[in-house]
Amino acid sequence: MLYWTGKDDVFLLIWLPRLIQAVFSSIADIKLYSLVKRMENSNVAKWVYFSQLCSWFTWYCSSRTLTNTMEAVLGTLALYYYPLEGSRTKSSTKYLFFVALAFLVRPTAPILWVPLLLYHFSKEQKKLDLILLHCLPVGLLALGGSVIIDWMYFGEWTVVQWNFLKFNVLQNIGSFYGSHPWHWYMTQGFPVIMGTHLPFFIHGCIVAPRRYRVLLVAIVWTVLIYSTLSHKEFRFIYPVLPLCMIFCGFSLTNIKRWKKPAIGFLVLSNLLPALYTGLVHQRGALDIMSNVQQLCQKQNSSLLILMPCHSIPHYSHVHCPITMNFLECPPDLGDHDTYVDEADLFYASPLAWLHAEFYDHKRLPTHLVMFSVLEKDINPFLITHNYVRTASVFHTHLPEGRIGSHIYLYERQLQ
Repeated sequence: MLYWTGKDDVFLLIWLPRLIQAVFSSIADIKLYSLVKRMENSNVAKWVYFSQLCSWFTWYCSSRTLTNTMEAVLGTLALYYYPLEGSRTKSSTKYLFFVALAFLVRPTAPILWVPLLLYHFSKEQKKLDLILLHCLPVGLLALGGSVIIDWMYFGEWTVVQWNFLKFNVLQNIGSFYGSHPWHWYMTQGFPVIMGTHLPFFIHGCIVAPRRYRVLLVAIVWTVLIYSTLSHKEFRFIYPVLPLCMIFCGFSLTNIKRWKKPAIGFLVLSNLLPALYTGLVHQRGALDIMSNVQQLCQKQNSSLLILMPCHSIPHYSHVHCPITMNFLECPPDLGDHDTYVDEADLFYASPLAWLHAEFYDHKRLPTHLVMFSVLEKDINPFLITHNYVRTASVFHTHLPEGRIGSHIYLYERQLQ
């Protein structure tokens, strides 16, 4: 395991991955501009590029090391080589290679590409060559390489992509982490990630050339298919955003009279949410890690995170051998009707859970991390065991349920 030795480690282990992801996202944005420039002209490409760069959700996601971000990057690179009518950069092998990589990164990635693959197959004159010389070699190479890597890691033959699809789609176990109504993407998800680009997208769908309709079909198809899954998140449909920006670019190109007000409106209406969601909203989850990292300098430190699952990063931000425990929430793989995870058991009666878990004082952790809303519920436990608040960081202006406005770090004072 790598241990913290100084500020250089903070850069290498935390900031460098984000910078690398930002570079990948930047390359994808440039490829999107180049594609439209080659297919149309520099004027249309300029407005597509502008639409992409001023999207608040692009700002929010493009530097985050999420599989969805890499999926969007690979999807854009694949689109650059996709044989759209009039494309001068088309290459079946290259675009299929990037689609295959996206599938390895996130097995639901091909959902976006089903209409595009079928359209390509229907238009291809040499269908057998497409299958035998392009699809099969790329598919076998990508899947075979993935299976071999997983075999080396797990010590047994494992097809991770199949397990992912079985877990999230066939068994729908992802709904354990929250479910939404079938129309959520149409009424909330898609309108939110599009933001004020939405009217320009609708206008662009009307004025864009007919050859781009296959992209619109892919967007609609993706939203509809994801709508059938119970567990929904904004980031899941992030890969359709670059396609949407092509239509927004056509809209801005065709606007003549109100172009300057439209540009100003898009910039201002996206700048504020981009800055707020990127720099202010729910920032406490990362800010508190600076305090947790300091525990590496203390001997025999141990940390218990009394928060909903996945609230803060763990060892990805703390590279030292301190004990870190958290409330677990694994899904019910046994399909038991009475299953309750540890996090729900804790929040049902926090004080009783703590007394039962730490009946022996020797088991007490040296530090606790919690949301501010929990403090009043476990205050007797904190007082009894001499826990003192040593840090408080802002988290959100919109506390809800188990999520508080601040995150607290408590340290046990030994008498």
